[in-house]
Amino acid sequence: MSREPMPDPFADQPDWAPRPPRPLVPTPATTERELRGRRVLIGLTGIGWRGDLRCDEKVVQGSRTYIPVLPEQEWYRAEAEQVEVFAPLVPADRVWVERPDDTLAAPARTDVLSRLVSLDAPAARFPVPVVDAGPLTGRRLVHMDGGQERRDLRAVTELHTGADGDIAVRAAPELAWYRWVWTGHLPETTELPVHLVWVE
Repeated sequence: MSREPMPDPFADQPDWAPRPPRPLVPTPATTERELRGRRVLIGLTGIGWRGDLRCDEKVVQGSRTYIPVLPEQEWYRAEAEQVEVFAPLVPADRVWVERPDDTLAAPARTDVLSRLVSLDAPAARFPVPVVDAGPLTGRRLVHMDGGQERRDLRAVTELHTGADGDIAVRAAPELAWYRWVWTGHLPETTELPVHLVWVE
């Protein structure tokens, strides 16, 4: 039995425009082999979800499996400064790993009903072009650089006219963004052209 090829969601896209980054699809952490440093969501079906967290490898205590979970700022500080930090153990079935997915196309959202999601799992996150994303400072960005996704960036400005006269946004690597908090040192930033940047 032959499978029909999946339609290309970017078939009508102009040649000059880069493809958008892949969406992030939450995957149960119990199905993942390596967890250290992965970005995760925690929560409970029917209740809600919390993000901007990183995790470490699974821990088994008795018959239960737990995953150490930290706010991203604490994760980066522990890694950069090589310090011990307290990581609460979250039951593994309440942890979801954010994983880029090649198979999903962004839904056409035209009204509030098209935005409804199931509360059985965290919803997929589809990248939004920065020009459509509202306020930017502090938000997670993806830069499409020669067809490659550069993730783990944070916006440090709003849209502005760049040095070359084009519309741009300045971004910093997440480590530098968080180090700014615990050291007070300004991060090195990069000016990114607006047509190559999405909010994650």
